[in-house]
Amino acid sequence: MRNRTALDGEALQFVGVDGRDKPGHDGVVTLLASVVLLHALATPASAADLNDYPTSARADYVFGCMKANGDTRQSLDQCSCSIDVIASILPYERYVAAETVASVTQQPGPVGRMMLATAQNRDALDELRRAQAEAQMRCF
Repeated sequence: MRNRTALDGEALQFVGVDGRDKPGHDGVVTLLASVVLLHALATPASAADLNDYPTSARADYVFGCMKANGDTRQSLDQCSCSIDVIASILPYERYVAAETVASVTQQPGPVGRMMLATAQNRDALDELRRAQAEAQMRCF
């Protein structure tokens, strides 16, 4: 008889050291598996769990951060820490959107002001600023 798994659609059996089935444990295994599955599905993935920042985006951030904070080993550590904190707070897609808003709002004139005209853009920028502030507190 082959080993059964939970993927077979059958209840797992507990087998004692003597090789005999232990009756009455099938329900326990099914209940435990159900609880674990429900927990996994109910727990939303955080940005840290996703680790969705491409290496090039992290490197670009660290490079710019080091230029602004001195090209030292200490700034490398601090800037690496900073992007890790930001990545743990913001999924990459929202980071890119917020960075785009931040970049365009620095343009003088009506284009920069237009970017802040929508609540969605203001919220994205606020979220980025909060993540950056948290990174500043933890890493510098």
